[in-house]
Amino acid sequence: MSFVDDFASHWRSKPLNKGAHLVHQGQPESDEFILLDGCLASSICDQDGKEVCVGLYVGPCVVTPNIARTRGAVSLVSIQATREASIYWIDTDRLTSLMIESEPIRNWANGILRDALSEKAEREWCLAALGGAERLNWFRQAFPSHEDIFTHSLIASFLGITPVTMSRLRAR
Repeated sequence: MSFVDDFASHWRSKPLNKGAHLVHQGQPESDEFILLDGCLASSICDQDGKEVCVGLYVGPCVVTPNIARTRGAVSLVSIQATREASIYWIDTDRLTSLMIESEPIRNWANGILRDALSEKAEREWCLAALGGAERLNWFRQAFPSHEDIFTHSLIASFLGITPVTMSRLRAR
């Protein structure tokens, strides 16, 4: 376990105020993030300015790995704090070097990537295969505390339904 202290020494911390952006869609991005405390929401904005929530994070957790949220070192998403947050970050290339040097770090990082891809695939299945009520039930099972943490309009966006539909489904 001696590698843990060395591994931790490569990460840097920063606080994030509610409403502050961790990353911006379309901007250069080369870091990996751990959300130690707080809440974040990841979104994509289309050309017409319509924003769609694609990820919700409650600390402590790892934010979706860089490789899954960037293309050509440019962020595909914006990530914003929905509550004050405490972030740890490391440059992606530095983490890659550490993974090459250490099997436990490599196994940890590969596990994080597998989990992130599995979560994304499950959400895609939900959006493609389920109706509104079933999506809300899936959300409640997959993220039991999130309904009390995030705004209902953000959850509706994450589920691909309108806020009005979300309100009606919750009233049932």
